[in-house]
Amino acid sequence: MTQTITPAETTATTTPRAAKAQGAIQSAVRIVVSFLFLCHGLQGFGFFGGVDGAGGSVELGSWPGWYGSVIELVGAAFVLVGLFTRPVAVLLSGVMAYAYFTVHAPEGLLPLQNMGELSTLYCWIFLLIAAIGPGTYALDTLRRRR
Repeated sequence: MTQTITPAETTATTTPRAAKAQGAIQSAVRIVVSFLFLCHGLQGFGFFGGVDGAGGSVELGSWPGWYGSVIELVGAAFVLVGLFTRPVAVLLSGVMAYAYFTVHAPEGLLPLQNMGELSTLYCWIFLLIAAIGPGTYALDTLRRRR
């Protein structure tokens, strides 16, 4: 005698595991992307080769370079730990959209032509993080439980 498993039974047993994996993967992507973006923000202050590849930094208080670097650094730290993730991710998405359209787009139509791939990717990834949330392992998740 064979036993038939209905779709409802299969979904009930596999959904919790899939949901846990999804939350963990969301957290991992958020952490990796925000760490890389934090490094990107540090370049404005001369780290990792700086803005010119020779350790140069943006001038203190200059617009938009210095303020953009501060927003990138602080915003990336918030997203990294998963605190106020959604609004900060929207802000960072906007920062990268601004960077793309003011710095890269005047140089050419496509991101491959104007060296704007990173700005474009960060813009869309932060927008995705804002839409789907921080994942399981985030301070926002702890705040919701209280």
